[in-house]
Amino acid sequence: MRFGQFLLVAVLAVPVLGAVAVAAIRPDRVARVVGTVAAALTLLGTLPLAGGDHGWFGYGPRPAVQPWHQLDLPWVPGLDLRFHLGVDGISWPLVVLTALLTLLCCGYTLWRVPDGGSGRALVALLLVVEVGILGTFLALDLVLFFLFFEVVLLPMYAIIAGWGGDDRRRAARKFALYTLFGSVLLLVGVYVVVAAAGTADLVNLTGGAGLSRGTQLAAFTLLALAFAVKSPLWPLHSWLPDAHTQAPTVGSVILAGVLLKMGTYGLIRVAVGVAPEGARWAAPVLGVLAVAAILVGSLVCLAQDELKRLIAYSSVGHMGFVLLGVATLTATGIQAALIGNIAHGVITGLLFFLAGAVKDRTHTGALAELSGLRETAPRLAGLLGFAAVASLGLPGLAGFWGEAFAVVAAVRRGGGLWTTLAVLAAIGGALTAAYFLRLLRQVTHGRPSPAVGRLAPGLAGAELTAWAPLVLLALAVGLAPALVLGYASGPVDALVGVLR
Repeated sequence: MRFGQFLLVAVLAVPVLGAVAVAAIRPDRVARVVGTVAAALTLLGTLPLAGGDHGWFGYGPRPAVQPWHQLDLPWVPGLDLRFHLGVDGISWPLVVLTALLTLLCCGYTLWRVPDGGSGRALVALLLVVEVGILGTFLALDLVLFFLFFEVVLLPMYAIIAGWGGDDRRRAARKFALYTLFGSVLLLVGVYVVVAAAGTADLVNLTGGAGLSRGTQLAAFTLLALAFAVKSPLWPLHSWLPDAHTQAPTVGSVILAGVLLKMGTYGLIRVAVGVAPEGARWAAPVLGVLAVAAILVGSLVCLAQDELKRLIAYSSVGHMGFVLLGVATLTATGIQAALIGNIAHGVITGLLFFLAGAVKDRTHTGALAELSGLRETAPRLAGLLGFAAVASLGLPGLAGFWGEAFAVVAAVRRGGGLWTTLAVLAAIGGALTAAYFLRLLRQVTHGRPSPAVGRLAPGLAGAELTAWAPLVLLALAVGLAPALVLGYASGPVDALVGVLR
C-alpha cells in the first residue's frame, strides 16, 4: 500500500476509531480531549494528500477524473461494486475544510458544552458526521458515495434534537424528512445510472459512459433534485433556517460549513459529470433557479429579525451563486462554484461561531435586543464586522471571488437569458451587502440594549483559538485565490472538456 493510499484509509479510520474511543471512555472531559486529538490527527492526514503523482497540471482530456491518490479494492464482487476512494483538486480543499471545522468544533467543546446531553456523546457524533462527509468527498464509486452520503443523516439529527434550542425536535424532524426525500431521489438516480451503464465507477462514468440521452436526462433530474435538497437550493430550502436556528453552535458550524457542500459537490462531481447531456439540457432552468435563490434569500434576510436565522437565509443566496456558476457549464463558472463553496464554509462557519457567542452571552438572538455591541464587547463586534463584510463579498476577502466569477461566467456565456441572469445576480450581490450592513447597524451600533449592556469586553482563549484559523483563511483565500483555484484548474478543465 502506497503512502497516499494509506492516508485515504487513515482519514476515514481515525475519526471512526476516535468516535468509538470517545463513546467508550467514561470521564467526559477526557473523552472530549481524545475526540479532539482524533480530529487533529485526521486534519494532519488530509494535508499530505495534495498534489500526488499528477501535480497541479497533470490532467489530460481523458479520463476526466484523474485522482492524485486512489485506492481501488473489490467490495461486493457479485455486483461489481468496489471500495474506490480517491482525491483530486476538486475534492481536496473540501476534505481539508471538513477536517479543520471538525477539529475546531471538537476543540470548542473542551471550553463549552451546550445544554442537552454529555459532551462526549456530542463529540462522538461530530466524528461520525465527519466520516460521512469525508467519505462523500473521497468516494469514486457511486454506490459507496450514496452510502457515505447517508451516514450523515442520523448523527446530525441527533445533534440538533439533543443539544439544540427550545424547538429543536421539530427542526430535527424537518431536517430528517427533507433529507430522506432527497435520499430517495438519490437512490433512484444511482440505480438508473448503474443499471444503464453496468458500472458504478465514477472515473468511468464521468462524461456519460455511453448513456443514452433519455437516461442522462432522467438521471440528471433525479440527482440534481436530490443534491438541491442537501445544498439546499431554492425552493427546497425551507428546512435550513429552522435547523440552523435550533442547532447548537458546533452543529450550525458543521451544517453550514461543510454538510451543505455535499450537495453542491455532488452536483458537480456526480450530476454534471455523469449526465453531461442532462446538464446542458437543464442549464437554463438551473440558472433561473439560482438567481431566484439569490434574490429571494437576500430579500428575506432584509426582513429577518433573528441573528442565526438571518445567517441561515444568507446561505440560500450564497448557494445561489454557487448554482449559477455550475449552471453556466464553463470552466470559470465551475471554478466560481468551487471557491464559493470554500469561502462560504470558512466565512459562514465563523459567522455561526460568533452568533453562538452572542447568544450565549446575551441569551437572545433578536436583533432588536442586541444593539450597541461595539460599546461593551468591541472585540466581538469587530470580529462580527469582519465576518459580515467577508460574507457580503468585499474585494480582498474570500467571499468576493465566487460571486464575482459566477457573474462573469454568466456574462461570458452570452445571450439574452444569461446576460439578464448576470445582471439580476449582481443586484442580488448588492442586496447581500444591504442586509449585512443592516445587521451590523442594528447589532453593533447605537446605545447598548439591556442584554448587551452587561457583557464583559474580553474573549475567551478557546474562542480565539477556534476563530483565528477561519479569520486567517478568509484573508488568505481572498488575497490568494490560487490557493483553491490552482489545485482545481486541471480537473475543472478536464470536466468541462467532456461537457462540450
